[in-house]
Amino acid sequence: MEVIITLAVFAAILYFLWRLQQKHVKYAKRVFIGLGIGILFGALLQIIFGSDSSTTTSIIEWVDVVGSGYVRFLRMLVMPLIFVSLVRAFTEMEGESNIGKIGVNVLGVLVITVAIASALGIVTVLLFNLDGAEFTRGAAENARIASLQETATQVENYSIPQQIVNFIPTNIFNDLADGRSNSTIGVVIFSAITGIAYLGIARKQPKHAETFRAIIDSLHALVMRIVTLVLRLSPYGILALMTKMVATSSISALINMGTFVIACYFAIIVMFIIHGIILVFHGVNPIQYLKKAWNVLSFAFTARSSAGALPLNISTQKEALGVDSTTSNIAATFGLSIGQNGCAGIYPTMLVAVVAPVVGMDLTDPVVWVTIITTVVISSFGVAGVGGGATFASLIVFGALGLPIEIIGLMVSIEPIVDMGRTALNVNDSIIAGVITSKRLGTFNDDIFNDDNRQITPDMELN
Repeated sequence: MEVIITLAVFAAILYFLWRLQQKHVKYAKRVFIGLGIGILFGALLQIIFGSDSSTTTSIIEWVDVVGSGYVRFLRMLVMPLIFVSLVRAFTEMEGESNIGKIGVNVLGVLVITVAIASALGIVTVLLFNLDGAEFTRGAAENARIASLQETATQVENYSIPQQIVNFIPTNIFNDLADGRSNSTIGVVIFSAITGIAYLGIARKQPKHAETFRAIIDSLHALVMRIVTLVLRLSPYGILALMTKMVATSSISALINMGTFVIACYFAIIVMFIIHGIILVFHGVNPIQYLKKAWNVLSFAFTARSSAGALPLNISTQKEALGVDSTTSNIAATFGLSIGQNGCAGIYPTMLVAVVAPVVGMDLTDPVVWVTIITTVVISSFGVAGVGGGATFASLIVFGALGLPIEIIGLMVSIEPIVDMGRTALNVNDSIIAGVITSKRLGTFNDDIFNDDNRQITPDMELN
């Protein structure tokens, strides 16, 4: 009876969020309302039933249908989004003279910033005295570790050269179905090759090129509409995810991990500041930038999905920041799976630095720093822009360095909390890559950037 009554209350909350949508309450406000109610509802479940009780487990199994369903829908979008967005970047080009420069500049920014983020991760661990720190285990942590042991076999003993070779797809249909650990970067490579092939056809067989462009435009419109439908589920999905996190988390574990959470957000905030400094060096006002990018960053923070933020990311770059269309598509799409500063830079590095003294790695040795940062940078290629990407990035890094993966499983209690900040940082570095590249190549529109009326909001994208 307790389970039925509680689920009835949860259904009533879902209905309340639906009514807010019907009354045209702003999307961002509905997402934050879902976030807040999820935290409160989860706390009540823990207070009334306890985190480990059979009642809580039964309730969360049903609640998680909404939460896990939302995450699975987001994962469903990743490959189609990458393919159509990146190919469309080529079909929208007026010529091909700058495509190489755009790609090199975008990749350069993403790789350099993820290297800086990795170094910052080591510094942060040392600053907070977390190197060699030990964390307590609960039932959830032990279950997560056991689950990760199986997943780790997919990337176990991958050397850096093997990782690079495995970026190249051998069966694109398998990669589109996310059939291997490097599927994301495989789709990126195939999409780029398809785009380059299109440019050749456009020169020699313009009629065929026009037909292909029309097909891609139609696919893009269709995929973006699917994205809209999925993102409308965000308030409900976030409600369920936060309910599950708070209801099932061990309070003692959260307290035990508190310093690590604070350290993570310290590093994330510092990396945002570094992004601002990079903008200043390129003649871009970081305050004006933040005002224009705030909506997409706050959306990424609450939705915890770089993939879900992709349409808003591209629109913000083009319509609010003044980045040209080709660069915005390439930067946003590359940033979805390459060089993510939060999930693939700061977080895996911090985990490595925590366990380093235990396995005999000397963090005062510059060679150790170079080894860690190089491994993290290469492993950052192909991280999926949805929940769980940071965990998989960490597994790849730990596998390449031959480290025990238990520390990754111990973070299960704080994963959703840290993931919000990581995702916002991931999206920000992809936007930074677009802005800087456009600025360097002289395609940046300062009039659009300085026009305060040129803003993109989630509501504009989700109508």
